[in-house]
Amino acid sequence: MLRILLHTSIVLILTLLTQIGGIAWIIALCFKRRLISFVLAYVALSVAAIWIAPQFGRVALDCSSDGPLQVQSWMYCALNRNYVSPELAEVLHDTALEMDQLHPGTITLVLDANFPFLDGFPLLPHLSHDDGEKADLAFYYADEDGYLKGATRSPIGYFAFEKGATDCEKRWPSLRWDFEFLQPLWHSHIVDNQRMQSVLAILSKDERVSKVFVEPHLIDTLGSSHPKIRFQGCRAARHDDHIHFQL
Repeated sequence: MLRILLHTSIVLILTLLTQIGGIAWIIALCFKRRLISFVLAYVALSVAAIWIAPQFGRVALDCSSDGPLQVQSWMYCALNRNYVSPELAEVLHDTALEMDQLHPGTITLVLDANFPFLDGFPLLPHLSHDDGEKADLAFYYADEDGYLKGATRSPIGYFAFEKGATDCEKRWPSLRWDFEFLQPLWHSHIVDNQRMQSVLAILSKDERVSKVFVEPHLIDTLGSSHPKIRFQGCRAARHDDHIHFQL
C-alpha cells in the first residue's frame, strides 16, 4: 500500500511539474534500472512532444536560439513549459524583432509559457497559462554602464521583485509571495526603463494582444498607461518581476 501511494505521489508531482513526467515514471516502473529508464523515457517523450504538440495547437519555442528571442533558462525547456499557440509564437517573435530594431542588440527573454498538450491543464503556480495563449517575459535590466544583454536578476527570471507602493493587504489564500529572504541573493541590476517602456508600447499596440499584467507602481514609474496594461489583482502572483501578456 505504501509503495502504491509513493509511486502515485511521484506520478502526480511529475505530471504537475512537466505534464509528461508522470507517464515517463509509469514506463520506468517496468524496468529494473528505474532512474535511468525514467530519464530515457522522459527525454524520448519530450522530443516526441515537439512533433505531437502541433496536433494540439501548440508549438515549441526554440530553446537553442541565439537570436533576439530566447528562452531564459534551460529549465523551462527541460520541464516542457516552452509551448505556445502558433499565433502567440508570432507575437513573441515580432515583439523581439521590433525591440531589436528599436534598441539594437536587445534580447527578449521568455519565461513560463505553457505545456504542450490539453487546454485547461494547469501550469502551476500560475492561475492561467493553460491554453497556449499566455506567456511571461523577463524584465530588461541595466547597470551603471548601460543595458545588460540577456541578463536577469534571479537565475530563473522570477522572484526578484522591484520595490514599490501597493494597496494589497497580506491575505490568505494568495499567490502574492514576497520571498523577502531571497531578495538579498539576487543581482543588484536596475530595470532598464527605456526598453521596458518600448516593450509595453509594442504589446499594447498589437491587436493580437488582449491583456498585459504589470504591477501598478511600475506602470506609474514607466508612464505606460494603456487600457490593455492592467493590475492582475491582489490574489495573483506579483508582476513586478516579470511581464505577463496574453492573446
